[in-house]
Amino acid sequence: MAENIQSKGYAGKDESGKLVPWSFERRPVGDNDILIDIKYCGVCHSDIHQIKGHWGPQQYPQVPGHEIVGVVAAVGKNVTKFKVGDRAGVGCMVSSCMECESCKNGEEHHCDNNATIMTYGYPEESSPTGISQGGYSQNIVVTEHFAIKIPDSIDLQEAAPLLCAGITTYSPLMRANFKKGDKVGVAGIGGLGHVAIKLAVSKGAEVYAFTTTESKKEDCLAFGATEVIVVNSPSDLQPWKGKMDYMISTIPYAYEMSSYIDCVKPYGYFTQVGQPIGGELTINNFNMIFNRVNFNGSLIGGIPETQEVVDYCAENKIYPQIQMIKPEMINEIWEKVVNKEARYRYVIDMSSL
Repeated sequence: MAENIQSKGYAGKDESGKLVPWSFERRPVGDNDILIDIKYCGVCHSDIHQIKGHWGPQQYPQVPGHEIVGVVAAVGKNVTKFKVGDRAGVGCMVSSCMECESCKNGEEHHCDNNATIMTYGYPEESSPTGISQGGYSQNIVVTEHFAIKIPDSIDLQEAAPLLCAGITTYSPLMRANFKKGDKVGVAGIGGLGHVAIKLAVSKGAEVYAFTTTESKKEDCLAFGATEVIVVNSPSDLQPWKGKMDYMISTIPYAYEMSSYIDCVKPYGYFTQVGQPIGGELTINNFNMIFNRVNFNGSLIGGIPETQEVVDYCAENKIYPQIQMIKPEMINEIWEKVVNKEARYRYVIDMSSL
């Protein structure tokens, strides 16, 4: 296939965050590429942040979406991992140098040569539009290495959120090395947070859900949480000081962090995966020198670990809670995500695009 691939999708054209229909072209299918007909794409809060320029100036038009699943429609001559008709997914990145130490060790998202290309909005020489374009669209061309096999035992639409929400929480949870029975706190119960509860519970943790939304309490218990703490003010966290063995926060905006971090035991770890506007967080260092908690951040995970979480969830029947939407609903849905109305991951059915 030597010609560009025709595609259409929904793109942001400025920082207003309003998406509009847009026709564009993908690169031809190269020798090491596959073409995926996109069936479903999850809606991540990151999509909103990036298109609105919250993380820096953007190039437009830009098609967001990095929880992409579909069916392989064509393969390059060197492809061995996929054949036409296979189920495949694409997560948060589509390329890296593949030669450095990090890439060779399965951490392509931390490429030592700064050559990681995220799924949308990144300069990409092979793209006819000049930047990578995401999954709110009909199709995608990607090097086979950066595609994930989707097991037959999980529905495609339920697999989609695992490619971001799943790996973004699974990776730090696995690095935390908590033991069965350890108390794990999850702050922010949205698309990422509800998956984090399910994953931590499946690994034997006693999970405590911290949310500012009272109406999510019963859901959190259904996901497997031992207890739900509704946080209306920092004082609500006082009784939990030093109680958690580990804590992960998926809150995607700047917030009063110190009272949350204080919930972790001395020398325990607190991981922030939610990414606020401008990436800026404020931590009171007086708290940190007295609470003795180790603070860290986490990005996503490499391709091997992304395949691992998809396989793990399929095998253990850990499914995100999703709401299916049509592409033309996307602007309304983005408002619901910002207003914390998602229950818990919107997934776009691309068949009507």
